[in-house]
Amino acid sequence: MDNRQNNQNYESPEVFAAKLALIGTAISTLGDGIQTVAAGIALQQLEISNNQGSSNQDNQSKQLEQLQKQVEQLTKQISNLERKK
Repeated sequence: MDNRQNNQNYESPEVFAAKLALIGTAISTLGDGIQTVAAGIALQQLEISNNQGSSNQDNQSKQLEQLQKQVEQLTKQISNLERKK
């Protein structure tokens, strides 16, 4: 009877290798899923950064235009003051 129990508890190397392959495949699939999620998060962050960058450029362009207008107004005022002298 002891021989039967030992034979029943014994796994062949092929079965053990198949179980290990299954576990390895499951872990690999989980890793691929995590990698996909990470790539999605990175893409979202890049999109947010690009949108903020273009928004900042728009704001800077508007500020530059306002400064240019102010410089032009000041130049006109100086010219008018010089003419009055």
